[in-house]
Amino acid sequence: MASFDTVGNIIILPENTENPKKLAEQLLKQHKNIKTVAIKTGNYSGTFRTPKLKILAGKRTKTTIYKENNIILKLNPETCYFSARLSTERKRIASLVKPGEEILVMFSGVIPYPAVLAKNTKASSITGIEINPKAHKFAEENIKLNKIKNVKLYLGDVKKILPKLNKFDRIIMPLPKDAESFLDLAIKHLKKNGIIHFYDFQFEQDIPEKTIEKIKQHCNPKIILVKKCGNYSPRKYRVVADFKL
Repeated sequence: MASFDTVGNIIILPENTENPKKLAEQLLKQHKNIKTVAIKTGNYSGTFRTPKLKILAGKRTKTTIYKENNIILKLNPETCYFSARLSTERKRIASLVKPGEEILVMFSGVIPYPAVLAKNTKASSITGIEINPKAHKFAEENIKLNKIKNVKLYLGDVKKILPKLNKFDRIIMPLPKDAESFLDLAIKHLKKNGIIHFYDFQFEQDIPEKTIEKIKQHCNPKIILVKKCGNYSPRKYRVVADFKL
């Protein structure tokens, strides 16, 4: 059986799937909770890092409701970058948050991180910044769906919005491809003794050294941990580094 991602009631097959139409029909019969089977027709691309999806079987819709860690999220995985595979990582970060923290989530998308933190911690406030207007619209809807009171959202470029904001106890940077270009800005907006969660892509043989090297080009960090938090492609991994200044 080919590997696939499940987002809510949608199964997403990788673009190199053999006999995708036949497999889609099989999956629809096997999984009663699945309403739509789609296939990626291209890798994540563009400013918003979203994939193109083609529906193979089931309902002709790409909008779904996804559940994890006591939250629900409405989203369209074709127009909004989202990874269900990071649910364990989001739970891990929630377990680290102390009462009263002020938290920033750069590239907050449909608010998986802010929502998980709002529902599972005693953070004082969570700020999300997202450049994709479609993701931001879903995010605003998800605040209402989850009855969240302590999340504030900004639509726009982190590099333009963050300089107008105060400092934070914890900054989360879940954009592995380009996060390094935002590190200097994150460091400027970190409170004393604050923590940054920096995400990166690396080949296995380069973990943790190359991720730490990247961070050291911007500051003198106290590394708390560096670990894999998911596959990106064969032999390449999503990596998280937690560090203080």
